[in-house]
Amino acid sequence: MKSLPAVLTDPVYQKPAAYSWLETQLLKVCQDERDLPFARLLFNIALTLIPLAILLYIPGLPNWIWWSAAVLYHFLNNVTFKGPFGLMLHCVCHRPLFKKQHDWLNMCIPWVIGPFFGQTPETYYTHHMGMHHAENNMPEDTSSTMSYQRDSFFGFLQYLGDFVTVGIFRLLSYFDRKKKKKFYFKSIRGEVAFFAWCIGLSFVNFPATFAVFILPFIISRVVMMLGNWTQHAFVNPIDPANAYHNSVTCLNTKYNHKCWNDGYHTSHHVRPALHWTEHPNHFLKTLPKYVQNDAIVFEGIHWLHLFAWLMTKRYDLMAKHFVNVGDRYKNDEEIIEMLKSRTVRFSEEATLAYN
Repeated sequence: MKSLPAVLTDPVYQKPAAYSWLETQLLKVCQDERDLPFARLLFNIALTLIPLAILLYIPGLPNWIWWSAAVLYHFLNNVTFKGPFGLMLHCVCHRPLFKKQHDWLNMCIPWVIGPFFGQTPETYYTHHMGMHHAENNMPEDTSSTMSYQRDSFFGFLQYLGDFVTVGIFRLLSYFDRKKKKKFYFKSIRGEVAFFAWCIGLSFVNFPATFAVFILPFIISRVVMMLGNWTQHAFVNPIDPANAYHNSVTCLNTKYNHKCWNDGYHTSHHVRPALHWTEHPNHFLKTLPKYVQNDAIVFEGIHWLHLFAWLMTKRYDLMAKHFVNVGDRYKNDEEIIEMLKSRTVRFSEEATLAYN
């Protein structure tokens, strides 16, 4: 186990001494100067990923050029940009990136850029803002982890299978039941538009459509559910609706620099609208809450580490990176016992009791 680090190295806002010409232009349309990295990211995607996608649709392209472009497209999509874009999409759902008078640019994020990453327009927004935060991983959350054994690969496959096959129908049923018509129609509109687009383009050029839109869609759905599974893998049965009891925090990891402090999932559920640059300081200011609620904090790792170690039951490695805030535990054995107890699936009776 680890002691609380003396210094947090995760990104916080520091105003630069000067801006480049491009940054100055981007700031004119941005709502918050702290989100300038998002605008730069979108600019880079527009200059690299989208031209490659167009190239793949050019008829008569020699095979070696097509395959080279396809490999480069997926390297940029899934290695370089997917994490930053996906978590930027998450942030701008809570705090729009562009000023109100440039709202069409906000719409371009889910409707123009998002599909290249397999994000069906507006479905992420409706799922996350209309349902997930409202239900907070409790039974009515259609992506709740409570009813699954969370250190089981079979459990994850069941969770993923449920989401892929019936997830959208459960989401629509939730919106219908809760009378959230705006979210209901946005979800239908985004899903139908994406699949109609893919079907239409498949008749034009199926290999390109598979490479550009369909494969990123499959990868994104898997990655999103892997992330949610891990972020809500350790749930305290004493009070599972408490964000300190059902979410995880990952400190001092390179992932937080690449993906906008996404490791601070507990504080995100406590204060969903908190700006991504404020999470490290907010963590330090509210540390007594983490101690009081026996919250789970790790250092130097991120969701992929935790997912792999959960699937292989390497609780020893999790304990090695566990931050013993408040000196609650005497040794790694106590930490391992606690972590194991929080991955146990809730029985049907227990789940129903929380409804």
